[in-house]
Amino acid sequence: MTIDAEHDHTLTHSAATLPALLDETSLHASTPFLLCPDQSLSYGQFAEQVDQFAAGLLSLGITRHDRIAIAAPNSAQWLITWFAAAKIGAVLVTLNVAYRDREFDYMLNQSGAVMLVCCTSDNNFDFVEFLQGLRPRIQAVRHFVFLSGEGFAGSHRWEDLVTAPDSQTLTALQAQVQPDDPAVILYTSGTTGRPKGATLTHASILSSATAQAGHLHQTANDVAIGHMPLNHVGGMTCTVTASMVAGSTVALLPRYNPQLALTTIERHKVTIYIGVPTMYTMMMDLEEFAGTDTSSVRTCIIGGSNVEPAMGRRILDTFPGARMANLYGLSETSGGCIISALGDDLETLVATLGVAIGDFQARIADDTGQPLPPDTEGELHIRGGCVAGGYWDNPADTQRTFHSDGWLDTGDMATQRSDGRIALCGRRKEMYVRSGYNVYPVEIENVLASDEAVAMSAVIGVPDALYGEVGHAYVVPTPGATVDVEALLNRCRQQLAKYKVPAHIHVVDSLPLTPSGKIKKVALREAAAT
Repeated sequence: MTIDAEHDHTLTHSAATLPALLDETSLHASTPFLLCPDQSLSYGQFAEQVDQFAAGLLSLGITRHDRIAIAAPNSAQWLITWFAAAKIGAVLVTLNVAYRDREFDYMLNQSGAVMLVCCTSDNNFDFVEFLQGLRPRIQAVRHFVFLSGEGFAGSHRWEDLVTAPDSQTLTALQAQVQPDDPAVILYTSGTTGRPKGATLTHASILSSATAQAGHLHQTANDVAIGHMPLNHVGGMTCTVTASMVAGSTVALLPRYNPQLALTTIERHKVTIYIGVPTMYTMMMDLEEFAGTDTSSVRTCIIGGSNVEPAMGRRILDTFPGARMANLYGLSETSGGCIISALGDDLETLVATLGVAIGDFQARIADDTGQPLPPDTEGELHIRGGCVAGGYWDNPADTQRTFHSDGWLDTGDMATQRSDGRIALCGRRKEMYVRSGYNVYPVEIENVLASDEAVAMSAVIGVPDALYGEVGHAYVVPTPGATVDVEALLNRCRQQLAKYKVPAHIHVVDSLPLTPSGKIKKVALREAAAT
């Protein structure tokens, strides 16, 4: 059920693929598209550079359906790589720049990536040295392209692949790209600890972006802040593609930084601010916030979950006259699929996620998949053009999550009110969300269990005022062993992304168990809350 559909702004575009969408932007080629700290690109300049890099990809033998992985902070080069790949029918594999050995190894091999585009370093981490050591384990990767600086012997510099295009060849290749072709493989952790590659199609990305832009009345006059990571649908779809659909501008930042976000709002007159609650808190807590002009902001989008009362009140007081909206989406929906209805007051924003947008459908179902009546708790299911094409090379998980009748199991527990609004109750899976990133405990537990001193481990998400939730790990030592907490944390830092590293490790004599011998995590959560 959807409501307030009559208030949605209908956006007219005929593009069925990402390169076709880029072609449509030629109608406003001089309009600023990307405002980056080091450069600005109009839509026309962006399209020109996409063609040039696409020619470079072709020169290395990249062909239709090849997978190109990228690991880098947000940049114009990141987006040029994506659209160049899309133009020739290749598939982009998005990797978080915070990933390390375990994640790179699995994701590059599982996706069958033949090329990796990467920064040379990030936050003092040397990717050149790291990847050189990893090469023997990722032998399908034939080409390594570094965005700046020198790589290792046999690698390429990004700028060396920017070459004069053969427009006839590119046009012919683009004509082969179909709406249901894979455009992006975006890894989301699974309950078994093995990440699953959500396969976003050209059509599913465009469907989510178009529905969002229409629901939020985005226009060519808008400027959206682009600090959500591009390897995440929050950056890729909800920020960039939605802006392209509306023909508007993105003030693109390498990553979230509260000071930079604040100065960007004032400098570029940002009208759409999108972020998870942590991003709002850190920015509004700055001493210089009160003296900065933020009056241009007309829409505040809260990602991840419905806004908390105190946070909602603070945002509305801080950005007077701005519309505030929750946005719910996941990798498997290619971006947003539920957003607060136009005119929702603070009480409604606090209590509900919103309504299904565009022509998407939402329902609450029981364990057998049967729809439940209003105000009854069950699993949230989504159906519509936003639903991804399944999990890459993973038919078993695809069959469990993506059903033949079009419904997607989200794994989130919710209720649907009689007015169509969705209220989130909790997560069916054990996942928790730290700073907008999904974290699955089993992935961390697998790392902890690899230490010989650890006999048992359990990880839970614990509420945190700054990050939303953080991980607390409980470990039981093996008989006669002593657990070195700092060594365990270092093990996690080496093998996992930073946001997955537990905030605390508790060494305990035992863990609470159910009668069947399973760890009783609800008891750990209750203990953590006291």
